[in-house]
Amino acid sequence: MQKNYAAGRLRFTTDNTRAYKDADAIFIGVGTPEQPDGSANLSYIATVARQIAETIEKDCLVVVKSTVPVGTNDKVEQFIHDFLVHDVKVEVASNPEFLAQGTAVRDTLEAARIIIGTDSQWAEEMLMKIYEPFNLPIVSVSRRSAEMIKYAANDFLALKISYMNDIANLCELVGADIQDVARGMSFDERIGSKFLNASIGYGGSCFPKDTKALDYLARQNGYELRTVKAAIAVNNDQKTILYKKASNRLITFDGLKVAVLGLTFKPGTDDLREAPSLENVPLLLERGAHVYAYDPVGCDNFKQRYPEGEYNIKYVDKPEEALSGANVCFIFTEWSEIKAVQPKEYKKLMRTPLVYDGRNIYGIEEMQDAGVEYYSIGRQAVVENKDLKSNNSYNPGHRQYIA
Repeated sequence: MQKNYAAGRLRFTTDNTRAYKDADAIFIGVGTPEQPDGSANLSYIATVARQIAETIEKDCLVVVKSTVPVGTNDKVEQFIHDFLVHDVKVEVASNPEFLAQGTAVRDTLEAARIIIGTDSQWAEEMLMKIYEPFNLPIVSVSRRSAEMIKYAANDFLALKISYMNDIANLCELVGADIQDVARGMSFDERIGSKFLNASIGYGGSCFPKDTKALDYLARQNGYELRTVKAAIAVNNDQKTILYKKASNRLITFDGLKVAVLGLTFKPGTDDLREAPSLENVPLLLERGAHVYAYDPVGCDNFKQRYPEGEYNIKYVDKPEEALSGANVCFIFTEWSEIKAVQPKEYKKLMRTPLVYDGRNIYGIEEMQDAGVEYYSIGRQAVVENKDLKSNNSYNPGHRQYIA
């Protein structure tokens, strides 16, 4: 960004007239947050569309990258025409983004594919020209198909995550290991190796919002997306599964020091949207826990919701500070700083080495050897007192795939 700014090819402005007036193409990337009924809030799209209509003075292609319900871009194009001030040609194209937080630049420049949705040859050729230097596969479809591709892709990944979490919960009941199961599945090229990790559910700005939006769209059209509804239900239950396990293990949380490692929904971002911590920390506070929370970048955002002083929560700068003297620990985000904490440190620092790991960071045997009572997702629990273990609790975690 600095290089292109210095070369005069990149400018920043809050003046929409200056930005839109003589543009050949305008990309819209504003938010479409979830509304209480699950539908997408399109007010930001409408605001930008009207600004464009009242400002542009030459033929222009408006490209919507925001995630919008199928059929929205038809309305955006009509909305712009309704408010046009000058006699110019305007068309709207769909170009959904497939970016992950923390890797957006890489995901743009090294995308698996670029989706463009247009309803005219003129719009298609312009987008093709814009993306030609990227030298990436381009899938050119209709505008509505492009809109649907975004939702279908995101919801499929959400389905995959929820499916693995469902299987993980069953693995615990029947004595299987979800990581072994996932490894065995990953060699099937029809399934692939991505999004097979069991956890306490998905979060962030996309999957929760997009599953609910597609479910809402289906209901509005008189159809029930049963698979998507199931993914939403599984994910909602999964977020608090460790809290429920701990509640069954402990008499009470009242007066206990509880270490919470990880507040954001994933590493590499300070985003808290739909993060499991937002479901679990309030439950712990309501039950009288003294929460000591650590996150490399997410504490400031969490403080805005749960400030020290108003709530029985303290934010610390190191995982070890949270663990020192703690009665129980919850791991909600797989930050490298948290993964760097060695199993023996839990035993050494905690008053009671009782760990609930929502990201399966540690191996079962290594936690057992360190004397930690360890609960994870889709794997057998480990208790410090080996006399409490059954003869069937041996976990062959050392086994590897041999070609």
